[in-house]
Amino acid sequence: MADLSVAPVSGALGAEVRGLDLEHLDDDEFAALERVLIEHHVVFLPEQQLSPAGHIALARRFGEIEIHPFIPKLGDEHPEIVVLDGDQGARADVWHTDVTWSESPPLCSILHMVTCPSRGGDTLFSNQHLVYEALSEPIRDLVAGLSAVHTALVFGHPERQAEHPAVRVHPVTGRRSLYVNRQFTSHFPQLRRSESDTLLAYLCSFSEQPQFQCRYRWTPGAVGIWDNRSTQHYAVNDYDDRRVIQRVTVLGDLPKGDDPRWPHWQPERWSAAEATGAPRG
Repeated sequence: MADLSVAPVSGALGAEVRGLDLEHLDDDEFAALERVLIEHHVVFLPEQQLSPAGHIALARRFGEIEIHPFIPKLGDEHPEIVVLDGDQGARADVWHTDVTWSESPPLCSILHMVTCPSRGGDTLFSNQHLVYEALSEPIRDLVAGLSAVHTALVFGHPERQAEHPAVRVHPVTGRRSLYVNRQFTSHFPQLRRSESDTLLAYLCSFSEQPQFQCRYRWTPGAVGIWDNRSTQHYAVNDYDDRRVIQRVTVLGDLPKGDDPRWPHWQPERWSAAEATGAPRG
């Protein structure tokens, strides 16, 4: 196996990996890469020469590839690869986890930096395991008993939605993580909407604190792979030069967690004052 170098990026998550050629990985090297990904949640591999065919082949080693229904593709020959061009408005400067509105959200995403700005355009990642573990015990207990609805409203398709546990159990490590995000999570269906909005805003703000993050400065050809089951990310919109990435996303399993402890809230059971949270009498 290649002489593998793993350098942590921050105390929270992330590692830069050198010594692997992603275009020509053998089985032992791929197994080592998987282990580093599980341990560090996101890995960065600079100076890669990754062809479209190699990009797709790498993703298939992780699992079945998603064909994204909304984002532009590299071409008819490579529908698995989406192209995110900052000059075309693809600037994901909102914290999110990829495609959580799917019934089977992605296991991981593999980003290839094709055109890199001379400065700016970094990506932030957060460790959602640490976020959940840092919440107070009463809030952890509450959130673990809720589910969350995620929608594709940002793409103009609110009808595309899924309901997942608000606290997800990682299928490999068994570790719990907060599984909501600012871009795609709509509400907690067990709560009144006003309660849900307040709790969701708090959880999103809490999870975006610097102590849960790493920040990566991209270079041309660099590849990033992140575990969508335990992370969020945010692309910093601070660049003027062109920034173009190609991404392949690997489908995951059904998110698992505790069953909701309460039924969906039914507004018709309450008065208008109770539904809005207004004081009575």
